[in-house]
Amino acid sequence: MLQKQLARILTLGTCSLIMMNCTSNTAKDKGNKNLSKDSSVETKPPNADYKPAFAGQTRAPAVLTKTPLSIILLDSSLKYPWGICQLPDGRFLISQKLGNMRIETKDGKLDKIITGFPKVNADGQGGLLDVIVDPDFVKNRMIYWDYSEPVTDSTKLLAIAKGKLSADETKIENPTVIYRATPAYKGNLQYGSRILFDKEGNLLVSTGERSAKEIRIQAQWLNSSLGKILHLTKEGKPVPNGPFAQTPNARPEIYAYGFRSPEGMAWNPQTGDLWEVEFGPRGGDEVNIIHPGKNYGWPIITYGIEYSGAKIGDSIQQKQGMEQPIYYWDPSVSPSGIAFYNSDTIPEWKGDLFLGCLSGSHIDRLVIKNNKVVGEEWLMQNMGQRFRALIQGKDGALYAITDEGNLYRIAKKE
Repeated sequence: MLQKQLARILTLGTCSLIMMNCTSNTAKDKGNKNLSKDSSVETKPPNADYKPAFAGQTRAPAVLTKTPLSIILLDSSLKYPWGICQLPDGRFLISQKLGNMRIETKDGKLDKIITGFPKVNADGQGGLLDVIVDPDFVKNRMIYWDYSEPVTDSTKLLAIAKGKLSADETKIENPTVIYRATPAYKGNLQYGSRILFDKEGNLLVSTGERSAKEIRIQAQWLNSSLGKILHLTKEGKPVPNGPFAQTPNARPEIYAYGFRSPEGMAWNPQTGDLWEVEFGPRGGDEVNIIHPGKNYGWPIITYGIEYSGAKIGDSIQQKQGMEQPIYYWDPSVSPSGIAFYNSDTIPEWKGDLFLGCLSGSHIDRLVIKNNKVVGEEWLMQNMGQRFRALIQGKDGALYAITDEGNLYRIAKKE
C-alpha cells in the first residue's frame, strides 16, 4: 500500500518531472543550462510568417520555477471533467461532460455524484461544461452551469442554467435555463462557455462562434450571441447599462465581441481586470484583457491560419478598431481554463497567470508585469495529459483536471 501511495506522488524541481526526493530548486539545475536569457520555451517553428504587433507579444523568454514543487495525483476516476470550482467548505465541485457532476473531498476522494441536470448533447466539444457556485451559496445552495442543449435532431446551442443543490448533495432541484446563446447551429464545436461572477453578483459567460466558416462571422454581429462575452443577471437578463444597451439591433447583454473559442476567463486580483484566453485555429491562440464594448477581431484579424494551411479572410493581423491580444501562440497550445495565482505560499508565482493547455499537454505559466507577458514556463510536460481547467485552492495550491479523468494538486514541496 505504501509503495502505491508513493508511486502517486510526483515532485517537480526546476529541471524536470521526476519521482520523489527531488532536491533541485535553483537556476543551477542541469536542465537549465541550455536556457539563455532570451530563449523561448517554444522551439517549434510557427505555422505562419506573421509578425507580432509589438515586442513580447509571443514567444516570451523562458522562466523556471525555483521553488521545489509537489505534484500529487489525487484522483484518476473522473469521467471527462470540464469545470472545477471549490465549495465554501473546501471540497471540489466538478462537472463531467456526459451530464452529471461530482463532489470530491479536499484530498481527492469521490464524495457525491450529482444528477438531475437537463439533457445535454455531448458530441464533439459539447456536453455539460462549466460550473460555478453562487457567491451566496451558504445561504441559497445555488449553482450555475452551462451546457450544449439539443434543439432539434441536428442543431444545438449553449444554454446557461441554474439550480439548487439538494440537502443530501445528490441532485439538482428545479433546474432552470436562464439564457440561450442563439442562433442554434448544426455543428458540435466551439461552445466557449466559461462562467464568472463579477463583484456585483452578475454573470459573465463566454460563448464560441461554433467553428464553421458559414457561421463564424457572427462573432462580429451584435445581433448574435455567438463569439461573445455576455453580461447577465442571475435571472439571465441583460445587466442594465451595458455597452450596447443603446445600439440599435444589438443584443444589450453583449459585453465584448469578436471571439473564436473562449474557454478561459479569470479576474486579475491585482488589477481587477477581466482576462480571457481562446483557441486560435492553426496557431493564433490568444490572451486578451477584456474591456466593455471592445471588438477582439475574430475572424477579421488573427495570427492563425486554417487547419488546411489556407489563409483566413484577408490574412491581416491588425485593423483599426480591433483589439490586439497581449499574447499569442503559434503553434497552438489550445488554452482552456485559466487562473491567476494570488497566494503567498509560492511568492515567485504571485500575480502570474496559469493556463490549462489541451493540445499543448501542459500547464502554462505566464509571468505578468504591467499587463505584459515577460516570461513563460511549461509545467507537467510529457505526462500525456490534456489540461482542461485549473483553480487556485483555498490552501494556496493549484488544482487541475484533465480530459483523461485526472485531478492533480500542485503545491510547494513540504
